[in-house]
Amino acid sequence: MTPAAEQAFAEFAVASRGRLRRTAYLMCGDWDRARDHVQEALVRVYVRWPKLQRRGGELAYARRAVASVVIDESRRRSSRELPTDPDLAMASPEDVAAAVTDRAALMAALAALPARQRACVVLRYFEELDVRETATALGCSEGTVKSQTSRALSSLRATFESASRDELVFDVMRSQ
Repeated sequence: MTPAAEQAFAEFAVASRGRLRRTAYLMCGDWDRARDHVQEALVRVYVRWPKLQRRGGELAYARRAVASVVIDESRRRSSRELPTDPDLAMASPEDVAAAVTDRAALMAALAALPARQRACVVLRYFEELDVRETATALGCSEGTVKSQTSRALSSLRATFESASRDELVFDVMRSQ
């Protein structure tokens, strides 16, 4: 790769890393794993960088790579690293109790979804991709995106109708 291409990739990685990490976090529910997923996705982007740069669509490819990495990781056996207790010293001072509870309830509900459904919801509603872009990112048909999104939304709706936010958060904390 030429030095100019290396520089262009480095600039792209720095500019898109935060957004890709938020997307990965919404798909996997863990900031540290999200960072690892983005790192692996950026390696995939780096390998294809010269071709991507000629054709455009670097961010779309990176988004697809993140979704693929997260889905691939969810399929692996449980022989991976075991998380430790969260470091409470790293807690964000800007979160308030209601926002934390809402976020935890949403993350609990998202975590209960199968990986493909979770990816569809995150890409459609958090990344604001249309059905075609989501299908491209996941490497599936538009019909699959529609059906998986519909199933996911029905499941989320049922989850939030049947339990309060506090119950959802408590269930997640109890299962960890």
